[in-house]
Amino acid sequence: MKKSIQVIAAVVIFSVASAFKPAVNPELEIGKAMPNPAAKMMDIGGKEVSLTDVKGENGLLVIFSCNTCPYVKLSESRIKESAALAKKNKIGVILVNSNEAQRSDDDSFDAMKKYAASQGYDFNYVVDKNSQLANAFGATRTPHCFLFDKKALVYRGAIDDNIKDAKDAKEHYLNDALTAVGSGKQVKTNSSKSVGCSIKRLEE
Repeated sequence: MKKSIQVIAAVVIFSVASAFKPAVNPELEIGKAMPNPAAKMMDIGGKEVSLTDVKGENGLLVIFSCNTCPYVKLSESRIKESAALAKKNKIGVILVNSNEAQRSDDDSFDAMKKYAASQGYDFNYVVDKNSQLANAFGATRTPHCFLFDKKALVYRGAIDDNIKDAKDAKEHYLNDALTAVGSGKQVKTNSSKSVGCSIKRLEE
């Protein structure tokens, strides 16, 4: 009897814990619509914006990023290059910081503002409260890219095939996809493996 009560108690505790643990979806599939397009997030400029607000005439580039990941720092020049290419092709750009477990530290809102200024960002950089957008997208890494055309997801994954050194990259997945979307053509390589730091969710 005592053992049965202990088992029931353990099940109840696990169920309650699971109920409060944010659900992380599988990585968003190619051809799927943009999740949570109207959800507002605080931008470093002090204004709340949604994905719909930032979306351009031809689509939207969403990059899950942060201030702290070494892989993001290795990718900064590429992120800015891709952002400029996106704008040239009438595609909106938004960087999303989902590191909720580090929000009181180096990924705080104030730290984001300082980091963006140091990098010369000229695009939106927002706080993903409780990693809600990352969970909806199934984003797991920083940087992790998701490119939408006018209707749906057309590319997801890495910027290129060499996270450590841009000069040695042979496949430029994201820029090729941006050019294709801007030209109204089909994206040839629509998925690659994102390499980087894990997104620091609260339950971690």
